Amino acid sequence: MHDAVSAKGAELRSRGQRIAFFGGSFDPPHLGHLAVARAAQSALRLDTVLFAPVGAQPLKAQGSTASFEDRVELTRLAIAGEPGFAISLADAPKASGAPNYTIDTLLGLRAELASDAVLFCLMGADAFFGLRQWHRAAEIPFVARLIVASRPDQQAELLFANLRAALPGDLTIESAPASQATPDSRDSQPADEVSTYLLHNAAVQEAPLYILPGVDVEISASQIREEVRGTSGAPNLEQQLLPKAVFEAIRGRKLYH
Repeated sequence: MHDAVSAKGAELRSRGQRIAFFGGSFDPPHLGHLAVARAAQSALRLDTVLFAPVGAQPLKAQGSTASFEDRVELTRLAIAGEPGFAISLADAPKASGAPNYTIDTLLGLRAELASDAVLFCLMGADAFFGLRQWHRAAEIPFVARLIVASRPDQQAELLFANLRAALPGDLTIESAPASQATPDSRDSQPADEVSTYLLHNAAVQEAPLYILPGVDVEISASQIREEVRGTSGAPNLEQQLLPKAVFEAIRGRKLYH
């Protein structure tokens, strides 16, 4: 997989795997990222969640604060000891300096998985609600099934309206029938707490959209960077926002100062 996955290539190419791509700046990776990944792993019975720090985020002209190498190392530390979590370098910086587009990364991953593997794309609510701005966004759900972590206490009616408003292009959405099974879910449907919707495009393709309720943890990477700089005065980095190893690495590498 582009030599991109740490100690996971052969395993991911084995048959019947359920793989979630979890991209982002991870600048730095925090406890909110871990909470979302754990919830998705449990609810959708994922074999592997690939944490993929992005090289050049197209929608962030200013780029990331820490280097790609530092963000990869911080992410390795964040997921160390977490069963089923792995690092992917599929979104590493391009030699040309071109931005990393999620659709291209997912197509590359899809091509290298076994034919019966199921590829998901995991994201938080904020990322999903900005989906219209993504490159070839309307194609993404049909390459990788979307898993979105909704905000806590989001009312069902408002959530549906927000989902519909966020959809790119000519996509439409409907609630999945309660009786509709997911044939690739190992003879069982997703966990009961997951809300399942169906997306449709003009080519009459259909793709599921899974919503994880109330796990989009309110942690801001920019807040963390500000705390490291000492501007907020709230000494809760290690206890409430970051895995201990990440906190210690930030301090040891003198990042974000």
